[in-house]
Amino acid sequence: MSIFFNSFKTITGLPDFTAYVLIFLLGAAIGSFLNVVIHRIPKSESLVYPNSICPQCGSAIKPFDNIPIVSWLLLSGKCRDCKNPISRRYPLVELSTALIFLLVYWQIGFSWFLPICLVFVSAIVALVFIDAENMILPDIITYPLLLFALLARLIFPLFYNNSFFTDVKFFPLNLLEDYPNWFVSLLGVILGGIAGGGFLWFVGAVWKHLRGVEAMGFGDVKMMFAVGAFLGWRATLLSIFIAAFIGAVAGILVVSKQTEKDFQTQIPFGIFLGIGSVIALLFGEQMIRWYFETFF
Repeated sequence: MSIFFNSFKTITGLPDFTAYVLIFLLGAAIGSFLNVVIHRIPKSESLVYPNSICPQCGSAIKPFDNIPIVSWLLLSGKCRDCKNPISRRYPLVELSTALIFLLVYWQIGFSWFLPICLVFVSAIVALVFIDAENMILPDIITYPLLLFALLARLIFPLFYNNSFFTDVKFFPLNLLEDYPNWFVSLLGVILGGIAGGGFLWFVGAVWKHLRGVEAMGFGDVKMMFAVGAFLGWRATLLSIFIAAFIGAVAGILVVSKQTEKDFQTQIPFGIFLGIGSVIALLFGEQMIRWYFETFF
């Protein structure tokens, strides 16, 4: 639990429950915008023009029909004009983003680092759903996410003494106590990027050499370079392990339901990398600590 958890009440005079409500509403609103990102980015369409329309009949979505989660439920998941079904992805993205925002607030608390983490998980949500629908991880999201991680890890140590990035407390960065905080954090970016993107690239290269087929797309590599830069090498390796475990379980379930077993079925790995990244952000250090205390 964050040391900043109670400061919302201290600063605003409002109960902490109010913060949870506001964070949930913010997450739902951001999720509504992410739906636009998820729908338009793969098509190389503008995010600001035109206004939202029904993908079936092309009619403009009215403001009162664009309320996150609520409007989809009130319309029974159908367009008001043409009555064709509206994808369940829309309320799912909005609800997922809202719940993830709540978890981030619960762990991070009311601090300056909170909006940084909210931006990070928003990008991850967009990547997960784009990969699920299109099997791509667009550069227009992964590259800015990498730049965002780099800036966060350079700027925050200047004011907060690396207190938000836990990888600097462990080997090998803990050997550099005499160096400036920003420099140590920058090395953490490099190590994290190598642990994330570098590791996936190496595994993919070895697999292609041995089997002659692509193990994963380069989009996964670029995504994990950005994730690694933000989370650091420890949490990033944990996120890959979590992704591999969940992905293996999902793969077994998919194959088990096939009439004709196809063990070459492709499953977008970015989905599981995204899930692993969010879990590592929220609970990574606790999970790593539990592991070493239990088995070593």
